[in-house]
Amino acid sequence: MPPEAEKTEPTGTTRRRTRSGQRTAGFLATDGVAWVGGFVAAAWSRYEFDLTAGQLARAVGVGALAALLHVTISALRRVYSGRHPLGSLQEIRGLAGTTAATAVLVLLILLPLDQRPIPASTPLVGAALTLLLMCAARIAYRHRHDLAMRPDARSATPVLLFGLGEAGQGLVRAMLGDPLSRYLPVGVLDDDPAKRDLRVGGVRVLGGRHDVGAAIRRTGATTLIFSVANADAALIRQIREATLQAGAAFKVLPPVRDLVDHRITVTDVRDVQISDLLGRRQVVSDLTVTGTGLTGRRILVTGAGGSIGSELCRQIMRTDPGELMMLDRDESALHGLQMSLSGRALLDGPELILADLRDEERIRRIIRERRPEIIFHAAALKHLTLLQRHPGEAIKTNVWGTLAVLDACRDVARFVNISTDKAADPISVLGYSKRITERLTAHAAATYPGTFLSVRFGNVLSSRGSVVTAFQRQIEAGQPVTVTHPDVSRYLMTVQEAVHLVLQAAEIGRDSEALVLDMGEPVRIDDLARQMIAQAASDSRIVYTGLRPGEKLHEDLLGTGETDLRPLHPLISHVAVPALDPIEVSGLDPFDDPDKIISQLAMLCAQPTGPVVGGTLGIPLAR
Repeated sequence: MPPEAEKTEPTGTTRRRTRSGQRTAGFLATDGVAWVGGFVAAAWSRYEFDLTAGQLARAVGVGALAALLHVTISALRRVYSGRHPLGSLQEIRGLAGTTAATAVLVLLILLPLDQRPIPASTPLVGAALTLLLMCAARIAYRHRHDLAMRPDARSATPVLLFGLGEAGQGLVRAMLGDPLSRYLPVGVLDDDPAKRDLRVGGVRVLGGRHDVGAAIRRTGATTLIFSVANADAALIRQIREATLQAGAAFKVLPPVRDLVDHRITVTDVRDVQISDLLGRRQVVSDLTVTGTGLTGRRILVTGAGGSIGSELCRQIMRTDPGELMMLDRDESALHGLQMSLSGRALLDGPELILADLRDEERIRRIIRERRPEIIFHAAALKHLTLLQRHPGEAIKTNVWGTLAVLDACRDVARFVNISTDKAADPISVLGYSKRITERLTAHAAATYPGTFLSVRFGNVLSSRGSVVTAFQRQIEAGQPVTVTHPDVSRYLMTVQEAVHLVLQAAEIGRDSEALVLDMGEPVRIDDLARQMIAQAASDSRIVYTGLRPGEKLHEDLLGTGETDLRPLHPLISHVAVPALDPIEVSGLDPFDDPDKIISQLAMLCAQPTGPVVGGTLGIPLAR
């Protein structure tokens, strides 16, 4: 290396190279001694533990020769080059190969000799003993190294883990391999009887779910980390309650589906979220989305700045689309979306489109000029109570806005309309307007060559304006938590589940269908509120306000007359949607009496299939 390079090389790099060189030299010397020791031991046992000085000298000499051969072969095979982790199975395999080759060479040298310096059996037995000694040296070094890498017991938090599957074992190793880790595992709990008394990195399994309190008292752990992948919410609640009763903090490792892009680390551990405690199963892990249908395609997302739209954009970006166009009327939402995707928000790229669905000509120009192949239509007004009071706004945005997009989609390969469970047997303005968009989408499917379908799902947790967000704000402010009715229930899903379903629909959905996710059992909102209050250790009380106009006590996923057919996936229902001719919605007057508007919307949802009009949706709307 030139002197100039040595001067500019970082000090840390030089130190690491020095340590690596010293370690290699140390193991070369250790392995040399192992060869000599192995040959001496083999000869000693061959002569029934009675070696003369001459026999000992010859055994040492041949052992030294074997050590030189071993070093030569190792250099050719780069055994000491650091290709494999120290003490790993790969390194042991390399050592075994080199040891066998060395033994064979020594044996080939000895066999032709009339007067052999050592018995012919010595290279074979000696090589086996040598390999054992070399492995022992590495195991001892690795054990010492692992002890040095453990977190300091004086500063790290002692923790118990519940769950010793792949995720739990990965987390234990991550904790024990980081001297700066804030957690030190002191025990593990697992319900599998086959894992009782199992040790991982010296950390022992101490029992199952019924031993939480005893294990915390026995080990002095101040935190329990729940590390069961895709666990049932009831189990999470049970372990959390037992942990809190024992006076320890409770944290969770996110589901494996959230960790697919990287190895498990200590930083993945987080506080429990309300989605973890819901009494319903998570089904995203059972859905398979390849994303190949989006790779290289030009994709437009309307309502890209919203909760669903922004997560949709993030997941689409992972599929490597040819172009992702993100449309929204909210400039601040677009700013936040670009920041989350790229880490900066200059707002100067063509991927951001500031436009309003109500501007029919603007929407038509955008789709004609940008030529998207796939459109995910997530833009809509969604607050039920507000739309109940202002139904004209639902007409202008949800109905006419969707129609404006559909009218421009003659050359689109696939159109996915995002609907809601409130469109099944609707009784609210929101439900009416979304049911109408499902039917308009079905009409487009019968009119245009592309595939046009809808996706229907329940309330999305932690989206803007969701019940969870409202409860959180009320609890943080110390205000009463308002629940409409003690028995009201809703289907709830995470935003990741919702978007996963949308992407699944883009792959398997067929014309004129509404795809409905099997969301398990609905969640009682009163139970949800009580869980959130308990989780926050708040003294907020629950106040029942009564159902508001347009609200149901229980939501439905399928409407009257809709058949639950699951031809392509056991968790996704395919519901046929009757078409609605766009001319039927053109006569709506958004400025009419609200009660009259609501009754007109209800009639449009109930009327039978309308005729297909000559290959186009384009009609003048009375706006």
